Amino acid sequence: MSLFRQQSVWDIANQLDIVLPDKRRFVAPSAVVQARQRLGEEGVKQVFKKMAAHSYQSSNFETWCGLNLLSVDGVVWRTKDTLENHQEFKAQRNQSSENIYPKVRMVCLMELTSHQLIDSAFSDYRTSEMSLAEELIEQTPDQSLTIFDKGYYSLGLLNRWNKVGQERHWMLPVRKDFQYDVVHKYSQSDAIVAIKTSPQARKKFSDLPEIIEARLVSKVIKGKEYQVLTSMRDGLRFPGEDIVELYRYRWEIELGYREMKQTLLDSEYTLRSKRPDMVRQELWGILLAYNLIRQVMTKAASNLDSVCPNQLSFTSSAMAVTQYFAALPLTSPGKLPKHYEVLLQQISMFILPPRRDDRNYPRWVKLKPKKYATNRKNASQLN
Repeated sequence: MSLFRQQSVWDIANQLDIVLPDKRRFVAPSAVVQARQRLGEEGVKQVFKKMAAHSYQSSNFETWCGLNLLSVDGVVWRTKDTLENHQEFKAQRNQSSENIYPKVRMVCLMELTSHQLIDSAFSDYRTSEMSLAEELIEQTPDQSLTIFDKGYYSLGLLNRWNKVGQERHWMLPVRKDFQYDVVHKYSQSDAIVAIKTSPQARKKFSDLPEIIEARLVSKVIKGKEYQVLTSMRDGLRFPGEDIVELYRYRWEIELGYREMKQTLLDSEYTLRSKRPDMVRQELWGILLAYNLIRQVMTKAASNLDSVCPNQLSFTSSAMAVTQYFAALPLTSPGKLPKHYEVLLQQISMFILPPRRDDRNYPRWVKLKPKKYATNRKNASQLN
């Protein structure tokens, strides 16, 4: 459903030669739907998690100072307007009204040089992203640096993220009114600081001490000062002038979400499933399909010199993988390895041009397009 967004489940089953045990070539639409319901969500979830863990362990990613670059961020998915989905996932609301569509809030952990997903957690719309991020702590790999947005500033979360494994570092920007005490200065813009934790945070996180030490690095870029807080306190191993520059790589996870919604889902932001259990199955399927394409891209990039997987075109690679699956029923099993090598060679040609650092697009609110034209009248016609 994620790779063939424009086709029905019945068409996908027939095209990929998925048949029932009685070997009938064409199946009834109801049979496909019932088979999907019998599968449930847990099987797709476990396949995603096991495949993501195996791919991360077996791949060699680009590192910075011996650390793999990761990022955590949230995304919202829109579901069908059904009573069951409203009860399960909730909808966005304010003081006067509630949104029509129920929504699912998701948080993902991504390896930035390949855009491969390591783990994910999601729940109803009113669950906070920090609560979902706590579910990702156990699956975070060692010898890694996780880049957070400033909205994830929780000393309990960050302390546990760093202490659970070996060298699980983190970094995130902080506000100008950030309160701290200087412990040691490396330079005017680089210091080890002590931060006091609140009683509420210590009550929620029993392993959180009263004071934690971290490293605060600041840098002026185009006349504006940026401050980054990190657990990388070794001033010799981790150069301070590079730490602030690293934060720009956090945008890679935003690009990954754009690839899922615009390329895989063809900009049709409302999920297809009408039941909560099928919505969860569909979401795990989207993550599984996205990771499948990204893993093939990682394999193709490994045959190239000085090319990271995120430098290959995801749109072109997704089309190539989709065509590969569509041709599988017509291919004999003995020729599958050869066709897979052809697929890798094809994807290795989809190298994107270098990114332009001078491009700048400030955020601004755009007017929503109207379905019908507006009949505008001038002042003379109103009299």
